[in-house]
Amino acid sequence: MKILNQNHREKLENLGFATRSKLVDIGYGARLFFRLLFSVIPTFRRFSLVRDQMHFVGNYSLAIIAISGLFVGFVFGLQGYYTLQRYGSAEALGLLVTLSLVRELGPVVTALLFAGRAGTSLTAEIGLMKAGEQISVMEMMAVDPIQRILAPRFWAGVVAMPLLAAVFSAMGVIGGWVVGVVLIGVDGGAFWSQVQGGVDVWQDVGNGILKSVVFGLTVSFIAVFQGFEAQATPEGVASATTRTVVSASLAVLGLDIILTAMMFTI
Repeated sequence: MKILNQNHREKLENLGFATRSKLVDIGYGARLFFRLLFSVIPTFRRFSLVRDQMHFVGNYSLAIIAISGLFVGFVFGLQGYYTLQRYGSAEALGLLVTLSLVRELGPVVTALLFAGRAGTSLTAEIGLMKAGEQISVMEMMAVDPIQRILAPRFWAGVVAMPLLAAVFSAMGVIGGWVVGVVLIGVDGGAFWSQVQGGVDVWQDVGNGILKSVVFGLTVSFIAVFQGFEAQATPEGVASATTRTVVSASLAVLGLDIILTAMMFTI
């Protein structure tokens, strides 16, 4: 009986220790997040640092974002045409493709691709700096690594995400136009007139931009946080990059549900 009670006590102690450790991690992450948010003015005063990181996370992700958007547009053009044709509404293909991309797929798929391409690069880069003791050297020289390393990368990701989402959506619309108008034969005037008349700048495009900004904040923070907290070993850096992809992808999908519900109810 005493052995059973001791086992139960050890399990409760382990559970309490794990819960306390997780709460400590959440609190530290929240403090770091707000510190990065409040660093916007000092960071952009040294715009060259942000510019270089925007080139790193934005330009290097541009090819995969544009090609993926084009292919998604191809698929949406085919699927949308054969679905709308049943109801005699093939001319609304442009509206269907555009709204699907601008409202939903553009920000979400771009964020997932951004997490896999740029997020892992940021995590690995910061993790390798930590493994090479570069961050410790900065701290010894009274240089704030959060202000010098994390903040430029964080804000570069926040700025780059909406631009990449816009490229994804634009390439997707072009892909839908190629399939629907050029290959299948939908009237081009009807295609673009439906887009012009049915897409609202504030309700549709604005919601998509808001989503992409929120996803940019989320993915960029997770990437720099995981890199900054990675263990200073090759295995630790590899685990941190894996956690970045998994955590960022789940966070994007979860936030998408919340944001979509809010946008359709407000």
